[in-house]
Amino acid sequence: MSQWTPALLAQARRAARETPARRERYVDFLRALAILLVVLGHWLAAVIVSANGMTGENALAHLSWAHPLTWFFQVMPVFFLVGGYANAASMDQHRRKGGDGAGWLLGRTDRLLRPTSAFIGLLWGCALVAGLAGMDRELVAIGVWAASIPLWFLAAYLGVVLCAPTMYALHRRAGAAVPVLLTGAVLLLDVLRLGAGVPVVGEANYLLVWLTMHQVGFLWRDRWTRTGPLAPAGFAAAGFSLLFVLTVFGPYPVSMVDVPGEELGNASPPTFALLVLGLSQTALALVLLGPARRMLRRTGPWTAVVAVNSVVLTLFLWHMLAAVLTGALLHGTGLFPEPAVGSGEWLLFRLPWVLAVSVVMGVLLAVFGRVEARTAPSSAGWRAGGLLGLPPGQALWNAATWSALLAVILGLVWVALAGPEPHGVGALPTAAFAAYVVGASVLRLARRRQARAAQEQED
Repeated sequence: MSQWTPALLAQARRAARETPARRERYVDFLRALAILLVVLGHWLAAVIVSANGMTGENALAHLSWAHPLTWFFQVMPVFFLVGGYANAASMDQHRRKGGDGAGWLLGRTDRLLRPTSAFIGLLWGCALVAGLAGMDRELVAIGVWAASIPLWFLAAYLGVVLCAPTMYALHRRAGAAVPVLLTGAVLLLDVLRLGAGVPVVGEANYLLVWLTMHQVGFLWRDRWTRTGPLAPAGFAAAGFSLLFVLTVFGPYPVSMVDVPGEELGNASPPTFALLVLGLSQTALALVLLGPARRMLRRTGPWTAVVAVNSVVLTLFLWHMLAAVLTGALLHGTGLFPEPAVGSGEWLLFRLPWVLAVSVVMGVLLAVFGRVEARTAPSSAGWRAGGLLGLPPGQALWNAATWSALLAVILGLVWVALAGPEPHGVGALPTAAFAAYVVGASVLRLARRRQARAAQEQED
């Protein structure tokens, strides 16, 4: 660990020095900032209760005054925004070199699934060992459930990535009309769900809201790279004003994350209000584009951004487990006080709590960050083959790629929906775990096959 961490920093410095001038550094900055804010928000809201067995609570259930703060900490829409920008750039480069959609998916999902597979595998293994050691199954299940909370986001993002080749082709034909129509669809589904009492239709917004933000990322790359601050400032002001009306006078809650005990939440499924927040945040980000670009030309800030991005998914995946482990170490042993949530003492102890979790997170990053930071082979020009007009073997691998990624997504969704009850021998639903493992394994085999084919072409 002690040898690897300086190596990671050296790698970040080298990557910062070698960054091409054409790269939009602000995209990387926003990605890093979004994940850091989400992680910090989760840690601040985490409440560990050790009475009658250790469990966890969400501080937002006790602190209604803190709900407006979620407008600042709920920045997942920004992650999908920058994902759209980065994926558009990646697809353009991939196709210029002769690659196809399935080949792009293989390369794009490698960075996402390597740290995810390590996380899920270790989580399952630790739960299995804990069960065999005689630990309370319900306590183990609660810990696994809390640690696996970030997987819902990854399932949503992979779903958007799966749609990206098709949606980018649609963007090239229709441009801004695509996110406009998607926004209208999100609003219509909310009207049917909240106004007409048809709740099931709202489930589609799990995909549509994030697809909309992803499409806006395409637009940013094509049309807004040199925009001035005035128009985005006006849009941001209008957007946040609309959000105020929707939440204070309309049907939506103020909190942009779900609050235990509340009948309606803005995140599960995502609502029109959350989409308005994301679009307003996008406008605000464009207002700050110029100053941010100037800042990121400096070596220090840009190196820090590169370092965070090199382990950004590892940070996101493991941050709730870091909170669980810290809670077990501090609260489970009686070393940390448990004042009433919202009291002055509780607020005072938020700082040492976050610092303690950060230390544990640092250890986890040092151990598991190398999985993500490892440089993967370039997928530029990979062709998995189309379904028509190509040899059967290529068509089979094409179908296998799409099917395997779908299996991975379904497995992650299943885990995310499973709840804190005991499931299977490793506290995860057995079928969901199997679907993920099979899908990820097929994708890994497909990547190896395409890497060999690419090497043969070069030789």
